[in-house]
Amino acid sequence: MEGAREDGARAERAVAPWVRTRLRTAPGAAAALGALVLLTAFLAAAFPRAVDAYESEGLRREIAGAPVTGTVLQLTAPQAGLELPEEARVAAMRPEALAAVYRQALTRLADPLRVDLTQSAYGVRTGEPLIGKDRWLPRPDGIPPRFTLATQSELAAHATVRSGRLPSASASASASSSLSSSVDARTKVVEAAVTTETARELRLRVGTVLALNDVTGAPALSVRITGIVEPRNPEGSYWAAEPLLRTPGLTATSAKPPEYRWEAGLLLAPGAAPALLGTRTDSEKYWRFAPDTGGLTAADAPELVRRIASLEDGPGLLRMREIAGGNAEVESGLGAVVGSHLATREEIARIVTVAAVGAGTVAAVVLAMAGGLIATGRAAELALLRARGGSLTGIGGRLLAETAVIVLPAAGAGLLLAVLLVDGGGGGSGGGGVRLLPAVYGASAVALIACAALPVRALLPLRRARAYGDRDDLAAARPSRRRNVAELTLLLLAVASVVALRGRGTSGASSSSESRASGGGAGDLLVSAAPVLVALIAAFVLVRLYPLPLRYAVRPVARLRGVVGFLALARAGRSSSSTAAAPLLALIVALTTAAFGGSVLAGITDARDRVALLAVGADARISTPGDSLPLPAGAEGAVRRVGGVREVTAVRIESARPVSGAAPASTSTSSAEKEKLVTLIGVEPDSYTRLARQQQLGAFPAGALKAGDGRGGVLDAVASPATAERLGTGSRRIVLPEGEVTVRITTVRSGTPAAPRTDFLLVDAGGLPAAAPTTLLVTGEGLDGGKLKAAATPQDQPQPSASASASASASEVTLLSTERAAFTASPLQSGAERIYAVAVLAGAVYAVITLFLSFLHSTRERTALLARLRTMGLSNGQGRLLLGLEALPQALLAAGGGVLVGWATVRLLAPGIDLAQLAVGSGSGSGTGALVGGVSLGTDVWSLVLPAVGVLVLAGAVAAGQAWWAGRRGSMTELRAGDSR
Repeated sequence: MEGAREDGARAERAVAPWVRTRLRTAPGAAAALGALVLLTAFLAAAFPRAVDAYESEGLRREIAGAPVTGTVLQLTAPQAGLELPEEARVAAMRPEALAAVYRQALTRLADPLRVDLTQSAYGVRTGEPLIGKDRWLPRPDGIPPRFTLATQSELAAHATVRSGRLPSASASASASSSLSSSVDARTKVVEAAVTTETARELRLRVGTVLALNDVTGAPALSVRITGIVEPRNPEGSYWAAEPLLRTPGLTATSAKPPEYRWEAGLLLAPGAAPALLGTRTDSEKYWRFAPDTGGLTAADAPELVRRIASLEDGPGLLRMREIAGGNAEVESGLGAVVGSHLATREEIARIVTVAAVGAGTVAAVVLAMAGGLIATGRAAELALLRARGGSLTGIGGRLLAETAVIVLPAAGAGLLLAVLLVDGGGGGSGGGGVRLLPAVYGASAVALIACAALPVRALLPLRRARAYGDRDDLAAARPSRRRNVAELTLLLLAVASVVALRGRGTSGASSSSESRASGGGAGDLLVSAAPVLVALIAAFVLVRLYPLPLRYAVRPVARLRGVVGFLALARAGRSSSSTAAAPLLALIVALTTAAFGGSVLAGITDARDRVALLAVGADARISTPGDSLPLPAGAEGAVRRVGGVREVTAVRIESARPVSGAAPASTSTSSAEKEKLVTLIGVEPDSYTRLARQQQLGAFPAGALKAGDGRGGVLDAVASPATAERLGTGSRRIVLPEGEVTVRITTVRSGTPAAPRTDFLLVDAGGLPAAAPTTLLVTGEGLDGGKLKAAATPQDQPQPSASASASASASEVTLLSTERAAFTASPLQSGAERIYAVAVLAGAVYAVITLFLSFLHSTRERTALLARLRTMGLSNGQGRLLLGLEALPQALLAAGGGVLVGWATVRLLAPGIDLAQLAVGSGSGSGTGALVGGVSLGTDVWSLVLPAVGVLVLAGAVAAGQAWWAGRRGSMTELRAGDSR
């Protein structure tokens, strides 16, 4: 008995584990599944990190690009009131008191509002500038300059002394008549430093003494210049937050006409601040905190807006007043900058979500299809296990274990690759782990779908007994009630999503930061899933219709003498309904996603080209500022000789005044002043009409301008709609600086190259009193802006007047390519565009994977079929034709259905999608302002046709390759005795 038990135990130990046996049996399938999961997990984990990366970079870039005066956080408090003793008022102005408030304020600025300590400063400044009464100071219009005095902290760390020394408070006290040993309200002489630019413009040098008066004209202070300094980082917040301390400027008075005077800054020693109490100007204490954007992420933006709002008018302000005084105020434009970024980001994010949902659905369908195909291939094995007493739980557990061994390491590797290759934009206020969670969620979702696909799909047929040998014939299959209910439910969801998208658009979704942070509401997800839902419904409809043509095609083909066509159609119709529907569903969704994404990318490109053209009017534009002065006489010929220039069109642009035709010109001035000026453009009709036709911008026949009566007569004109409505169709006199002309509007166009975004009145330049061009419109390829500018400024051409010289030296060159490139400079726009490009590429890749999975699933069965048919006399050519015709119906249905569904999806959803923010956003001065009606989604033919043709070509190539490979193998290898294939 003991020997028998030992033999039984050894026999049990000799049985190989299930998972190891399965992996050794099908290593190729295991490797393919692992590669598919690795790719999908990488994309799922990389997507949120890529979005975080470009959104975080966009936030930092927008803050860095905004004026420093609008992003610095400034805490200010007025000087102490007269109700306090003088000692208390002086003590509040001392550097020690200001530094204590500065340190306490820093502790109240919590994340994500981080402070750049190297660029922050504090001090005291004059509320009203003091007036320099010295007669030797420069006075452009006879008005004395004004000086702002400030005791900026840490001056030595931010400036280099070029001459003299930094100011000292002790020297000011000793030079004062005050009996005190330190500076106080009775101090009348202080020391100051100035920057090199201030010294140059105001004629200051070391040792200069400035006598300053207050606003009443009474003497206030005497300031001795002890040093001239050079800012070390002039563009940093320390200097740029109050540019007057760095660079003097000319300011206009309120007189008419305006008069100009100099304004400059004087840098006092921090200890000299109490001296400002003796002036009749309300001094102001300030603490400036420069934002540190290095650690900001996209997730910090909503909280940053809330923090700044609290500091400006909320609990944060109350806490600041506890340390800086009851009248303290906090000001910053940072909240408005971040708020504008959030609004743009939300608009773009809703459109990007559409691409993410589409690509994610395709990936999920392919993963589920892979599991379903594996389960279908192992149906006989699992049915045998079930017949021999295997429980559903036991079989499901074994399938889950063998799948998890492959899927979990692959998903982990995909997550690791995404973390290593895609920068998620930093840690954020919550630390790096928080920003890792979206990537972990994405990879986990992929692992869950991949692990559950095989057990779920395998266990469904095993729930009830089934007679062996039942054929799952697609041509004879009838949908079940559950399938009908599921498809009707999906149809209702699709209709709801389309109606919602067309009604409110992607911009109508909830824009709250909380909704975005939580992943958006169910309504937002339903709107974003509209393209996918439409594709799924269309796929289900095509799957239902697929058997009908097969049933009708088999009968006439069966009467033909050849057997290849009949066999191909019979096999196409007798495929398993599940194995035929899954690839078809995946292909149609993938092709629809690719078509939709390609149409979005094409719409973005077209919109950017259009806006750039509306800003320039041609490939290049050469003009004087405001088109106010004519270009040099030889500029046009010189520009024609520049390399790459194809044609140059000279135009004259000037502002003109339309007057009433009934009154004489001399008596109509008062009434004409009430009318708006009009932009009059003089052109050479032939060359200009060619340009307008080439640029597709308000083209018109040349005869529309040539029909006038010439110089001195009535000129026919082309006008914008607004100008035509204002001037009417009758003859109108137009007053120019050189004279006047009479025009009659005969043609109306919405735009024209010379003035693409403004109202205009276009006439023949030959009928104008002066026809010298002010603008050159250049067409060509590879244009160089520097060469064009040099050509427009001839060095050997004598300038007849100062105005002509000024116009030549001030010629401006604007390139179409430069305007176009400005739209991709924004990380938000360029990052979102990359996401869409990856989504399109992912859809194409998953379509290829779908085809290969479908063919690999039936490779062994088809190879055995060809081997049997070859024993019956089937040739290799007929075998290739058989496999090709067998794959043709499904490939044609997928390709044709993909084109049709893609076109219908774009046309159906176009009214609800505006690509203006995604195309141009705030990337250029042109911006979305030129896109008054928005950017509607249009059908891109290449995005529809190329993927569909690729599916057909690939399906034929795979079928031919499979037939060729089967022909190389011997029939005896495939037809083994007892093989059930």
